[in-house]
Amino acid sequence: MTPLNEDTLVQQTTANYLHQELQWNENIYAHNNETFGPQGTLGRRSEKEVVLTRYLGEALVKLNPDLPEAAYKDALHQLTEVPATQSILQINRDNYERIKGGVQVQYRDARNELVRKRLRMIDFDTPKNNHFLCVRELCIKGDLYSRRPDIVGFINGLPLMFVECKTIHRDIRRAYDGNLSDYKDTIPHLFHHNAFIVLGNGVNAKIGSLSSEFEHFNDWKRLAESDPGVVDMETLLRGVCTKVNFLICTKISSCLMKSRMV
Repeated sequence: MTPLNEDTLVQQTTANYLHQELQWNENIYAHNNETFGPQGTLGRRSEKEVVLTRYLGEALVKLNPDLPEAAYKDALHQLTEVPATQSILQINRDNYERIKGGVQVQYRDARNELVRKRLRMIDFDTPKNNHFLCVRELCIKGDLYSRRPDIVGFINGLPLMFVECKTIHRDIRRAYDGNLSDYKDTIPHLFHHNAFIVLGNGVNAKIGSLSSEFEHFNDWKRLAESDPGVVDMETLLRGVCTKVNFLICTKISSCLMKSRMV
């Protein structure tokens, strides 16, 4: 296990807050603890996988019951494939449309007729129907290098949130320049489904998107319009990471986020 220091204490405190205060379903520390295979810790076959297909497969069946196995396999394939000719931003945009509107699949019904249907992977109307998972120190292997992001937030197995933690005395800018930029270069597939990126040091925090320059990462200052503006990590986590708010922000993209950050 990684020794406790200021970095890991900030990371652990953030993960515990998601699990204990915001009622995320699970909080897992993966480094040197994860086992692989269908019955392993997260169901991953290897460190190259970033979509947790065990959780995603369960969600597809739960939210779209009584379909042929071929329909679920088609959805999983589309949500895990990595197009070789597309940029990270294009892949992210395409996946965002699938997450918001459903993934288009086709299969043969009992009469052998070809059926086309959109499958939901997230229940945006009923948060408790989704599985919220926080994973610390998940080892992810890229083409050349492996990295261990501080926190990855999964909804039904999809890595929608990335959190980089720094110590209290460090400027958050270092999380962007020294870590996020490197992760996007070395393990870009982690961000193919990403909705939010959070940079924090246990006190202050900023939120942005995959395409945001650091100057466009913003503070989340209030939980309600009538509240006084307070810039801290707890305000941001409560504003974004309650189950209801997370799903609302994911569904309606960054427009609402920007209006609440000013």
